[in-house]
Amino acid sequence: MHHTGNTESERIMAYQFDFASTFDYTDVLVKGIVTSIELIAIGGVLGVAVGIFGAWARTQGPRWLRPFVSMYVELIRNTPFLIQLFFIFFGLPSVGVQITEMQAASLAMVINLGAYSTEIIRAGVVAVTKGQIEAGLSLAMTRLQIFRHVILRPALQKIWPALSSQIVIVMLGSAVCSQIAVEELSFAANFIQGRNFRAFEAYLITTVIYLVMAIVLRQILRLIGTHFIIGRRLA
Repeated sequence: MHHTGNTESERIMAYQFDFASTFDYTDVLVKGIVTSIELIAIGGVLGVAVGIFGAWARTQGPRWLRPFVSMYVELIRNTPFLIQLFFIFFGLPSVGVQITEMQAASLAMVINLGAYSTEIIRAGVVAVTKGQIEAGLSLAMTRLQIFRHVILRPALQKIWPALSSQIVIVMLGSAVCSQIAVEELSFAANFIQGRNFRAFEAYLITTVIYLVMAIVLRQILRLIGTHFIIGRRLA
């Protein structure tokens, strides 16, 4: 047993790292990064928009709409993202709705983030004081105007860090989109290690890229929060 342990240690020490063979596929990595950015741009913007609508529907919208939004939120929050992705990509074509890999991935991310952001934003809406709402009513504003001009901005101010974290989580979760052949970053890593048989290097580089992307995205969201959500009026 001791001899086997030494053999394993020697094998690890003798491993020759070859990162150059992974960077030979820089074009594949760049394409994967760009596709991942496209996914989070679409999923982030539209997902938050869905979340704002969902929060309005659950707090200020017509009563008949609230149960449907609640069911949507509970369904998405209590099922795996991968199953949601498969349902859209494999399920919709079976009923005659044709959809590409990228469209399916984007739609799945929008639906997923929309459900989570609905609850996050709703928490901020509920936290807005009744005095602010009554002030809007005294100005003869409609419920939609009150939500947009009186409630939404302070609500977003309260929950922006939590919402930002959820957007980053969805960005990292986009890695599973490789399961339907979307050529994003994790797909690129799988492709590269399948060609050069350097799985350690390929996935280590991919891990670092995801880390950098997450840090950059957090900083972008922080700047958006500082300059457009907290620091300025939300039109």
